[in-house]
Amino acid sequence: MTAALGIDTSNYTTSAALYENGRVRQQKMPLPVKPGELGLRQSDAVFHHVQQLPAVLEPLLEDSPSVRALGVSSRPRDAEGSYMPCFTVGLGAAKMLAAALNVPVYSFSHQAGHIAAALYSAKKLDLLRRTFLAFHVSGGTTEAVLVSPDERRGFCTRLVARSLDLKGGQAVDRVGGMLGLRFPAGRELERLALRSGISYRIKPSMKGADCSLSGVENRCRKLLEEGKPPEEIAAYCLQAILAALDGMAEALLREYGALPLVFAGGVMSNALIRRALTEKYGAFFAEPEFSADNAAGVAVLASMAAKAAQ
Repeated sequence: MTAALGIDTSNYTTSAALYENGRVRQQKMPLPVKPGELGLRQSDAVFHHVQQLPAVLEPLLEDSPSVRALGVSSRPRDAEGSYMPCFTVGLGAAKMLAAALNVPVYSFSHQAGHIAAALYSAKKLDLLRRTFLAFHVSGGTTEAVLVSPDERRGFCTRLVARSLDLKGGQAVDRVGGMLGLRFPAGRELERLALRSGISYRIKPSMKGADCSLSGVENRCRKLLEEGKPPEEIAAYCLQAILAALDGMAEALLREYGALPLVFAGGVMSNALIRRALTEKYGAFFAEPEFSADNAAGVAVLASMAAKAAQ
C-alpha cells in the first residue's frame, strides 16, 4: 500500500492520520468550546484549526518521511454545494504539503472519510468492492447513503434517507445541555444511561425511510420538568435515537434488499446503540476512536487512489 497522510479539519476536531503498511496512526486535538456553549462559530473553528494543525501534523511527518500521497476532507458531503469554511484549513495545508513533497493530493468529503474509517476499523475494506448501506450519524448529519464501487474515487454515494429536522448528535448535545453535561455530551450521556435499567417502548417518527428527531428533545425536556432523574432522561434520548435508526434500517432493507449495514460518525461510538444494531442486523461499526471525527478514512482513500493511478 502507498503510504498516505490524511488531514481532516472538521467542526470540532483537528486531525491527521498516517496510513502505512496497512496500519493507521492518528493525531487529534479537539477544538475548544467554552463551558455552557453547544458549538462553535465557523470563524472560531477556522482560527483554532490554523493554530492546532501544525502540532497535529508534526509527529506524523517526523516519523515517516515516506509519504507518497495526501488525502484531505474538503467538504462535508458528496453533494452539490456542500461547503463548510473549516475544511478550507485542511485543504490549504494539504495542497502546500503536496507541493513541498512533490506528491499527489486527493480530496474527499468528510462523510466519505467517516465511511472509510469505519470500514478500516471493522476490517471490512473489502466491502468497497460491492454495494452496501452506510449510516453517518453525527452533530451535523444523520443520513443513510447507498454506497457503490467507483474506480476513480474508491466509492460513490447516493442519499437514500435522512433526519428531516434535528440530527442525532444535536439531540445528544441538547439533552446533555439540559442535564448540565459538558459539550460534546455523548460520553457523559452514555454513562448516565448505563446507570438506568429503564426500557422505553418508543415508536419513532418516520416518513418513509426518513426520520424526525425533534420530538426527542421535546420529550426529554418534558421528562426533566416532571422531575425524572437524569439517568432516565439520558436513557430515553439514546433509546429514541436507536429507535429512529432501527426504523430507517428496516425501511431501507425492505427497499434495497439484504445489503450490509455500516454505521459511522461520532454518535455511533455509543455502546448501547452499537450493541442493539449489531445484534439485530449484524451491522459493522468503527471502534470509538474511528467513529468520532478523524483523518484515518481520507488517508486510506488517498492510498487507494494513488495505487489506482500507478
